[in-house]
Amino acid sequence: MSAVDADPTELPTVVIVGRPNVGKSTLFNRFLGEQAAIVENRPGVTRDRKELEAEWLGVPFRVIDTGGWMPRGSDLDEKVSRQVEAAVAAADLVVLVVDASVGVLEDDEAVADWLRRGEHDVLVVANKADNNRREEDTWQFLSLGLGDALPVSALHGRRAGDLLDVVIDRLGDKAAPLAIDADDELDGHDWGDEDRPPPRIAIVGRPNVGKSTLFNRLVGEDRSVVHDMAGTTRDAIDTLVETDDGPIVFVDTAGMRRRAKIDDSAEYYSLVRALRAIDDADIALLVVDASEGVTGQDQRLAERVEASGCPIVILLNKWELVTDTDRRREIEAEVQRKLAFVGDVPVLKMSALTGKGVHKLAPRLQDAIEQYHRRVPTRDVNRIIAAAQQQQPAGKGAKVLYAVQGATDPPTFTLFVNRELPQHHVRFLERRIKEEFGFGSTPIKLRIRKKSD
Repeated sequence: MSAVDADPTELPTVVIVGRPNVGKSTLFNRFLGEQAAIVENRPGVTRDRKELEAEWLGVPFRVIDTGGWMPRGSDLDEKVSRQVEAAVAAADLVVLVVDASVGVLEDDEAVADWLRRGEHDVLVVANKADNNRREEDTWQFLSLGLGDALPVSALHGRRAGDLLDVVIDRLGDKAAPLAIDADDELDGHDWGDEDRPPPRIAIVGRPNVGKSTLFNRLVGEDRSVVHDMAGTTRDAIDTLVETDDGPIVFVDTAGMRRRAKIDDSAEYYSLVRALRAIDDADIALLVVDASEGVTGQDQRLAERVEASGCPIVILLNKWELVTDTDRRREIEAEVQRKLAFVGDVPVLKMSALTGKGVHKLAPRLQDAIEQYHRRVPTRDVNRIIAAAQQQQPAGKGAKVLYAVQGATDPPTFTLFVNRELPQHHVRFLERRIKEEFGFGSTPIKLRIRKKSD
């Protein structure tokens, strides 16, 4: 992979805007060369800003996908529109997407009128121009007062390269090519222990438990749309935050329902994206609605997170709504009883809405990150294993001959044995390793290898 001299936070920014359902997310995916945003042929699927780094002809830039600009719609439409306006305010280039298959609509004129009142550099893109006739008809978009429209079919890739050429040209001096270090491998960056990427913290939970509110408070700005409608966040939203403890990537995910309850294709792909975010995460914050207590869906989510191998921190959000002392004790007991299988993990009581208790999260995150990356010397691993076997032998002559930690993230130990170990003994050794080396909230993996004769 090439080495980038420029700071990613200083890359020029391209923001994609337009009314709903003109293909903004499809164009966003075309810029990136991958299916990064959920695409559905109906309005309202994209609600949050999604921001990723793209590259064309060796020039990197940030591209931001936004929801449809509808400031005079519902309360949710207004919140989405404010997200769009915040993104445009910091843009180096605004790409206004219109639909070549239907021509100029009143909503297109409203967006264009708003953009003309600002001092933004605007490029009009006539999407869905997937044949010669539609390309020829793009002259009608001159009425928007923002110059010629560039015909493109984001879905089929028609003229996508021409569009990216224009984007790089319009960015001008703000776009700098990547600097290639010949000594670097081109197929990936080899992160060392002292040069590892920022930890990824995934915020997961059922719909409407306050994940986006917590995300916005941790990030320090309204990056995700917060609304009292279940299922508002459709995608996994990543944001790199500089903290006193170093950079951290926070990932807001869509609320996860039971698959049997999902009858919407966009919601299904949101679930898939959220599960992928869990698998890619270094730590998962499981947000539970304290006013409802621990539900069966919370248990299933905890099981899914534990299976991914990343540490878990349980957050009892909306704690301020639970005012009865006896009810608070009941909820604490529910956590201990229903989520006991995740082990000795931190449980924090907080209010993402008011911010009360959120400050307690930072030290817990640092502990979990350190545990996730922890490497134990081989001699210490074998000392603990020997003491554990002396205390409680496996039986039938089975024993661990040698043990070594083969990996981190999560900590993974390989046990070389003379014969198969009973499962109860494997669980016993796992508990001892976790207790002795302080892997509190971090699941560890044990791999059993039978020594060949």
